[in-house]
Amino acid sequence: MTTTAAKPRTRSSTRRPFAEESGIFIVLVVVAAVFSILSPNFRTVSNASVLLVNGMVIAFMALGQTFVLLTGGIDLSTGSNVAMTGVLAALLMQDGLPWPVACLIALVAGTALGVVNGLLVHYVRIPAFIATFSTQGVALAIPLIITGASSIPVLQQGFSWIGQGAIAGIPIPVVLVVIAAIIAALFLRMTRAGVHVYAVGGNKAAARLAGVSIGSTTIMVYAISGFCAGMGGLIDTSRLMVGFPATGTGNELFYSIAAAVVGGVSLFGGVGTILGALIGAVLIATVTNGMNVLNVQSYWQSLVIGLIILAGVSFDTLRRLRTRKPALTAAPREATRVTPTASSPTTV
Repeated sequence: MTTTAAKPRTRSSTRRPFAEESGIFIVLVVVAAVFSILSPNFRTVSNASVLLVNGMVIAFMALGQTFVLLTGGIDLSTGSNVAMTGVLAALLMQDGLPWPVACLIALVAGTALGVVNGLLVHYVRIPAFIATFSTQGVALAIPLIITGASSIPVLQQGFSWIGQGAIAGIPIPVVLVVIAAIIAALFLRMTRAGVHVYAVGGNKAAARLAGVSIGSTTIMVYAISGFCAGMGGLIDTSRLMVGFPATGTGNELFYSIAAAVVGGVSLFGGVGTILGALIGAVLIATVTNGMNVLNVQSYWQSLVIGLIILAGVSFDTLRRLRTRKPALTAAPREATRVTPTASSPTTV
């Protein structure tokens, strides 16, 4: 029996570097240009600094959310984690601990919440949406219970460096996000654990058969998400110099998911990059800042961000359908049966 050889993959079928990221970057440039035309105040240096600093908490949350989304999960506890870590750091500093030690303990607590999420998702088999929604309520209640729903002032002025300082004119939150994004991108691209993240999101069953530890990978991505949310909590608290129990519980979670999705990270897992998520975070920050400069009411901002998420998810779904359709139509042809004759032996 003879069979036809499979055609090799063409060069055009491979992903071109930065193709998707360049698309969302063009959208960012167009949106910034439109706001610059509508309001001269938008294109000032001071407003650009405010835009970047305001967007860095969302960027940190989006970076952590990207790791979770790449495995096909979702983390709804990040907003509450921001509040919990910020209040914890403020309380520890109020008790006399030096601010670097307080920050370290708060980050450990935020990471621990992520680990709990990973354990619930993998070992208890609770769907990620339900597990993280539950821990969201717990993390939100902890700072309210501890503080009696009151704010905690921070008196250690050195702590303000995290959210208000600058290096060579560049705000510290921007520097921290850029460093974190570079490390995250190299981790996903250059390490075996990073490859496993994509493998779990692409096909969990195949990844398990290939020897990937699904449990370790799941716990790792949720721990990273918790750590990034903790960094966001420290930045927010440092900017205000107050541990506020409701910090991060507004639209931050909503915006972080939007940033990752519009940046090309698939809600279905296995597709997306850190660069795309970072550009998406800046796009979300640009939209909200531009609408603030134009004195647009806050509820219109939620409408616009909601439409952006809808467009991103719709594009992701259509992209999946387009990539799946050629795979179905390009199924191997049935092997050609050669009828044996008296003069030719049967080919097996």
